[in-house]
Amino acid sequence: MIFKQVFDQKSSTYTYLIASSTGREALIIDPVLENVEDYIKLLSELDLRLVKVIDTHIHADHVTGAGKLRDKTKCVTIMGDHTPADAVEIKVKDEEVIKLDELNIRALYTPGHTSDSFSFLMDNYLFSGDTLLINGTGRTDFQNGNAKDSYDSIFHKLLRLPSETLLYPGHDYNGKMVSSIGKEKKFNPRLQINDVDEYIEIMNNLNLKKPDQIDFNIASNLKLGSI
Repeated sequence: MIFKQVFDQKSSTYTYLIASSTGREALIIDPVLENVEDYIKLLSELDLRLVKVIDTHIHADHVTGAGKLRDKTKCVTIMGDHTPADAVEIKVKDEEVIKLDELNIRALYTPGHTSDSFSFLMDNYLFSGDTLLINGTGRTDFQNGNAKDSYDSIFHKLLRLPSETLLYPGHDYNGKMVSSIGKEKKFNPRLQINDVDEYIEIMNNLNLKKPDQIDFNIASNLKLGSI
C-alpha cells in the first residue's frame, strides 16, 4: 500500500492519497481545489492512476477538488448516500465497501458535524473527516449538524473500533498528524464526559466563528467544486 498525507495551510485540511502498490490504482480523500495540480504531480511522481475521489461531507471551509480531479483524470466521485450533492457519481451506504485493487475501504455513516458526514475505514486506518478530531470533535452548529448525532456517531461507532486504530482527521489546527482511538478515548477533552447531555451542553456552547465564505463554499461543493 502507498499512503500520503497532504496538508492545506489555508483551511488546515488534511487530504489523503491511498494507492495499491501492485495495480497502481489510487484514491484521494477530501481534496482541496487549490491543490489539485499538486495532487496530479504527486500521482505522476508515484506512477499512480487516480480512479476514485471521496469527500467525507459537504465542506464549509474550503472548496473541494473532486470535480476538477474528475475532469482531469476521469476518476469516479464518491460520497455517502446522505449527501445533497446530486453531481456525485457513486453514493455509498453505511458499511458498504469501496474496492481499490486488493484494498478494501469501508464506509461508515457518522452524522453530527453535518447530516451527510461519513468516515472511512481501511484496515486500521480511520479517516474520520470532521466527525472525530485529534483532541476535539467537529462542530455541530450548521449544515444540519446535531450534537446528539455526533455523540452517537463517536461513542457508538468510532470509539468501538479497536484502540490501536489510527485516527486520521479531516483537519488539525495544532500540527498533529495522527492519533489513535485509544489515545482519543483517554485524552480527548470532549470525550471525558458522563453522558450524552453533557456532550450536547459542550457542543451547544462552543460559540465558534463561522468559516469565511461558508455560503460560497457550500454552494460550490454541492456541485463538486464548481459554481
